[in-house]
Amino acid sequence: MPTETVNGTQLYYEESGDGTPVVFLHGVLMGSRFFIEQQEGIADDHRPVVLDFRGHGRSAKTETGHTLPTYAADLEAFLERQDFESIVLVGWSMGSLVAWEYIDRFGTDRLSGFVSVEQQPLDLEQEGYEHGVFDFEALVDLMELAQTDHHELGAVLIDQMFASEPAADVRQLVFDEIARVPPAIKSAIFFDQSVRDYRDVLADVDIPTLVCVGEDDTLLDPAGVEYVAERTPNADLERFADSGHCPFLEEPERFNRVLTTFVDSCSS
Repeated sequence: MPTETVNGTQLYYEESGDGTPVVFLHGVLMGSRFFIEQQEGIADDHRPVVLDFRGHGRSAKTETGHTLPTYAADLEAFLERQDFESIVLVGWSMGSLVAWEYIDRFGTDRLSGFVSVEQQPLDLEQEGYEHGVFDFEALVDLMELAQTDHHELGAVLIDQMFASEPAADVRQLVFDEIARVPPAIKSAIFFDQSVRDYRDVLADVDIPTLVCVGEDDTLLDPAGVEYVAERTPNADLERFADSGHCPFLEEPERFNRVLTTFVDSCSS
């Protein structure tokens, strides 16, 4: 099994292909297996790299470190160990939050481009910010569910992630990845990522950026994703009309075409 030990933690990753490294960052409670269509679909001309954050997927289930700053530090250490430069970073959902934390802490010197998929800069409702996913009371309810029936929490998330009922094998894959994350880790990272605010970081993303939005999303407000594109200096917005929260699984062929075109433009 390919692993890399960073900051005292063993992280699981997979890579294939050759060319520009394209590093995929998954969502909260999810895992690298979500990007199976990209591992196979872009490897002819690029180098897809999928990584499980600590506590997720097949990485070590550490008791501590489940904050976005720690995940960003793990990412920097991983990229350093792999000697990756001029990469395109693809963040989906929480993966985009990790990417913004990474850019805020470490800058963009390693990056040639950034793809943000289905994420707004802040999940929690705030005064003067209308794109929150939930209010504090709803967040408390989710935290309670993580501790009392964490498999039910997974089912709740799955029911909101897709524009239409996913195929049985896709639904099983998603459930299996969510089930890998122990309840204590679920609570810690779900709360941390839900209260972080990256609105001020968007202006610092000084590299070519592609923002992807599923127009049939019921998990979050597509307008919140559009907010990211509007406030990132060099960003283009790509709409996926037949997708909810997972366009890379719901429209994989089109997503891969859009992604490879963007990656090629970053290296030209």
